[in-house]
Amino acid sequence: MKTVVLAQVLSNKAISGDIGDIYDMTVKAPQIADNAVAGQFVGIYADRDSLLLPRPISICEIEADKGILRFVYQKIGKGTEYFSKLKACDSIKILGPSGNGYMLNDNISEHIIVGGGIGIPPLLELTKRLKGKKSAVLGFRSSSFLVDEFKKYADDVYIASDDGSVGFKGNAVELLKSLKIKGKMIYSCGPRAMLRSLSIYAHQEGIPCQVSMEERMACTIGACVGCSIKIKNDDDWIYKKVCKDGPVFDSEEVIWE
Repeated sequence: MKTVVLAQVLSNKAISGDIGDIYDMTVKAPQIADNAVAGQFVGIYADRDSLLLPRPISICEIEADKGILRFVYQKIGKGTEYFSKLKACDSIKILGPSGNGYMLNDNISEHIIVGGGIGIPPLLELTKRLKGKKSAVLGFRSSSFLVDEFKKYADDVYIASDDGSVGFKGNAVELLKSLKIKGKMIYSCGPRAMLRSLSIYAHQEGIPCQVSMEERMACTIGACVGCSIKIKNDDDWIYKKVCKDGPVFDSEEVIWE
């Protein structure tokens, strides 16, 4: 159940990354942690009159027994710049958990996790929860982050970078194709171009694929249409809101053009 809480910041620090300033923040928010699932997000409010709307931030990890949420986010605007300056013991207003997460099926024994850039953090909690053999394919521009943590929960972790500075030279989908990994379900999050390419690959290989869309959101509660995308509906299509109906969709449903 979605709720608004005043959470306590436990830690907030910069971590390495090549796509801008990336921060790792943990907060104490038991009401949200108790109900959150892998793939959901929250709306975090900046305590400024000029920033009234919450900023959507994906959940990286959930420790429900401790009431703790972890966010790994990129500083790209005024809202996230405000978050980056928060310190331990500060308080912050959070709305969540929001959206629909990944569909998990314990009968599936082989999983492929594909992430790109700042779309990688929400896949960590998913990787922890999946049962069976797990292969993670992670794509970066150059330097990597969170790789060691994925290695704790995945059987195999493969790395790609655009410039070849770490791992395979190329993107995550190109690496996946070269590896020819066997799996019964693909779970993904990353740039739209990556998700589109992955959707085509999954269709060709006959592997079901779940994609977490990274559309820009305004209200984060489904009141506006800023994050709407086209979804197939029989022989036609309809608009669905990423913040309310997603962010996770079946890749076969999405109209990518």
